[in-house]
Amino acid sequence: MAMKFDSGSLAATEQFLNRNYTTMQIGNVSEGPIRSHITREVMGTVSLDQLDLGFDMHYDADPLGKICLCGVESGSIEENYLDEGADVFQPGEMGILTPPQLPYSGVIRSARYTITMFEPEELTRAVSVNDPGTAPVRLIGHRPVTAAAGRRLSTTIAHMRQLAATYDGEVPTLVAATATQYLAAAVLEAFPNSADIDTATGDRTDAHPDAVRRAIAYMESHVGEDISAADIAAAAYVTVRALQLAFRRHLDTTPTAYLRRLRLRGAHEELTASTPESGVTVGTVAASWGFGHQGRFAALYRRHYGRSPGDTLYA
Repeated sequence: MAMKFDSGSLAATEQFLNRNYTTMQIGNVSEGPIRSHITREVMGTVSLDQLDLGFDMHYDADPLGKICLCGVESGSIEENYLDEGADVFQPGEMGILTPPQLPYSGVIRSARYTITMFEPEELTRAVSVNDPGTAPVRLIGHRPVTAAAGRRLSTTIAHMRQLAATYDGEVPTLVAATATQYLAAAVLEAFPNSADIDTATGDRTDAHPDAVRRAIAYMESHVGEDISAADIAAAAYVTVRALQLAFRRHLDTTPTAYLRRLRLRGAHEELTASTPESGVTVGTVAASWGFGHQGRFAALYRRHYGRSPGDTLYA
């Protein structure tokens, strides 16, 4: 094992995170006992970490400069994306914790999770094997394209961690380089990215402002329904990849993030307008606007409006 850290000190945990990730400030939201357990395996330039935080840790961090994959095993992680708003990762979910070039913040709620980090250039290197001279490749969404793709990526990461642990010392260069390419390819398969969009037949010509307008109109008329990115793309007459690129280019967001904001705004308006005589509750409002998990809804609402939905109701 390349590294192991155990501590019951908030200050020691912050120092460790600053040494091994990036400059950040952390705090104990729950004000309960501190328990931090972190291990790291290394394969070339890839770090494969397992973290178990037995407290609710708030963090405010500088950019990592790396692709940072996060897989939640227990607890939850509330991440604040500067370009898309807040999102919450639950057990079994995989995501990009932060874009490489942006600062990030959030709350880790008594979570056991994995962090896998590697250089962004590895994505371009993986594509250039079959397409020399390709433009730099970037990820354009922080959630996998499907749950199955996320599970396949989790399996890839677990395999790499197990392989790295079998070596007493440094992983041989050839093994590490091949495994890194394997990881980058799995990430590109799992997450929406510029290489997928730019090479998809017809995607560039289909992704135009008219498609964005059709998508928005569809979302506004189905905002309370259980609709997916595929449903929105079909209503806009483009592929999912093309629609994602169009939203990035014209609105600097994603279709799902835009839909989430519409739902959040609708819920806010209903909470604000409700009276005690109406019998409305936070739970009924959340459900009516497509938020199946009340805790997740409350966290997103608090991030966006600065107070809890319960404080807004009947205020």
